[in-house]
Amino acid sequence: MEDATVSAVAGSPACGDMIAFYLKINEDEVIEKATFESYGCAANIATASITTEMVKSKRLEEAWKVSWKRVAEEAGGLPAVKSHCGILSVGALRRAIREYYKTEAEKPSWLPNKLTYEEKQALEEEELANRLSKKIGGK
Repeated sequence: MEDATVSAVAGSPACGDMIAFYLKINEDEVIEKATFESYGCAANIATASITTEMVKSKRLEEAWKVSWKRVAEEAGGLPAVKSHCGILSVGALRRAIREYYKTEAEKPSWLPNKLTYEEKQALEEEELANRLSKKIGGK
């Protein structure tokens, strides 16, 4: 998205799944547009698409409350081995919202100081991919 207010990434291509989220947020903290780029399986693409549809026209506080379980339900359910796709999708969304408040606006009281489960999972996948690529690359 050319006019995104904020973006965030979750996952890693080294692990097979990666999502980049782009949000256009207006002055009332409403998500006007939400798009994504997905590198991974069909479940990864589906959960990212569902997440963007769920948050369009929502205030950031309401969008923050979207859970990976709700995304999985909207997808008609996910096999256990694909549940991480919903987690990554919500992790990317929450990282984008958190980034917005780091760069664009004062942090609201509803935004937790600590990373959520979804954010931690997204970060752990990135860190694991980085460690693996260093080992493979011999660094």
